[in-house]
Amino acid sequence: MAIDTPAGIDSEEGMDLGAQHGDPDDPRRIWRPSTAGYVGRFFVLGLFAAFVLTAPFWVPDTQTNILSRAAVFAMVALSMNVLMGYTGQVSLGHAAFVGVGAFSAGFALTEAQMPWMFAAVFAIATGGVSALILGGIALRVRGLYLALVTIAYGLFAQEVIFNIRAVTRGGAGMPAPRPAFASGDYAYFYLCVAAVLVVWVLDWLLTSSKAGRAIQALRDDERVAASWGINVTGFKLLAFVVSGSIAGLAGALFASIETIVVSISFGFGLSLLFVLMTVVGGLGSRPGVVTGGVLFAVLPTLLETAHNAWSWWPFTALWEPLIGALLLILTLIFFPGGIAQQNEHLYRWLSFKKFHAEEHGPVANPGGGGGH
Repeated sequence: MAIDTPAGIDSEEGMDLGAQHGDPDDPRRIWRPSTAGYVGRFFVLGLFAAFVLTAPFWVPDTQTNILSRAAVFAMVALSMNVLMGYTGQVSLGHAAFVGVGAFSAGFALTEAQMPWMFAAVFAIATGGVSALILGGIALRVRGLYLALVTIAYGLFAQEVIFNIRAVTRGGAGMPAPRPAFASGDYAYFYLCVAAVLVVWVLDWLLTSSKAGRAIQALRDDERVAASWGINVTGFKLLAFVVSGSIAGLAGALFASIETIVVSISFGFGLSLLFVLMTVVGGLGSRPGVVTGGVLFAVLPTLLETAHNAWSWWPFTALWEPLIGALLLILTLIFFPGGIAQQNEHLYRWLSFKKFHAEEHGPVANPGGGGGH
């Protein structure tokens, strides 16, 4: 018995399940890819996974740690996305959260002699608590004043907290050894990738929950959200805590890349870099901000490698701030949705959705914040 395909459905790629009821306007309509569509998507995702897992074998041994750094930056981008992408809050002191996590992990590993996994949990907790404290103060203001508060916190952490010798050992830095099960560069890279995957899944679960949808509602209009009974302050604070906790874990992983933590690593410039990579990646889009994080983590190495390989190459790693600023300007002018907007159709396809969005349902955030 033949099944009619509803109007507007690509019969070659997939089928609208509502067609089984013979009514194109059936509210139960759920589009699914065809068998070939599933195979194609799984094949591409498999190639991507294989590329990530074999990445350490494609670069010199001396650059394996750069890949671990890229994974950590991807995690930081996810934490930034919770604040900037989901709630629309500006954080210009995010390096402080990462630094708190890094020094907490170093202190737990070196002074308290904790196992690495316990040190990581301690870093998550301290990152979340520091975000809770800052959030309780910062959420009384908004806009420019909120940005100034986060900047002040970042500078205070760098100049005061990170120079308390009993906790950070001052300028000498705090050792942060790697776990015994991932002491090698390759093993540690896979640990970082596994951590990013866990954070990705948790972020997806958050955005799929009622709390996550409430957090995202704040970005559009806080007054409308409040009129629907959403506790604006409470959910903003929740976003701060979630973001700080993820940043704390990223800090713990960052600390053990070079196995030592120093305060100079967490300056205001790093906070600006975190903002750049998140905006260029695409606010509200998980795959977008992760791509932005990886890009900015490896950009200095790419520039230096190109310069060494081709003497005529005009750029070196010293040009990174200028290139980052240029990318930001171009993004804001031509692609406000960043990398996610430019790859919107690809992200949709890999998310087992239609390649093109429905004409009657415009995409609010290219790349999809909670849809991927």
